[in-house]
Amino acid sequence: MIALIQGKVASCNGQEVVILTNSGLGYSLLVSPSATQVCLLGAEVFLETHLVVKEDALDLYGFSSVLEKKLFKNFVSVSGVGPKTAMHMFSLGSVEEIVLAVGRGDTEFLTKVSGIGKKTAERIVVELREKMQKEQVAYGKVSLLEAKSGSANDALEGLITLGYTPLQARETLNKLDAAGKTSEQLLREALRIIK
Repeated sequence: MIALIQGKVASCNGQEVVILTNSGLGYSLLVSPSATQVCLLGAEVFLETHLVVKEDALDLYGFSSVLEKKLFKNFVSVSGVGPKTAMHMFSLGSVEEIVLAVGRGDTEFLTKVSGIGKKTAERIVVELREKMQKEQVAYGKVSLLEAKSGSANDALEGLITLGYTPLQARETLNKLDAAGKTSEQLLREALRIIK
């Protein structure tokens, strides 16, 4: 099993990177959004990996942290969730936010990913909820969206409706102080700083 890979980024197209190791071998990896951010052309990288063996292919998946890889493995253990769908799950937000959403049984949050319908989201919650609730302690921090009331969640929905990705919306809202603000105020502030 290939568990880690270290080398220089030979190419990166946003979802797939080729890592050239010191031994001269080039490995093609499908990577998470956070791993993509560190995979700059020519940069020396160190990625956690998971090898998926199929009848007709050996697919290597790359992650920026052990926690990401662990979450990926949890998702693919659920019936009906394949490795590519599990990778799309990372577009929802940080590992902490995804774990919190599963822990609280938020199927609506999970269905925002292409390939995850209501039944699959419910299956994910049923199979992983207890495990995620236990793991929340390990993450230590709670995001603004988890700690605050519905105003932050309403602002999040507003940004997504305007065409921003869930990840962009969450990252932007996590930068704001939501104390005592309405969803409209949060939305206005978020629109000023969102990229």
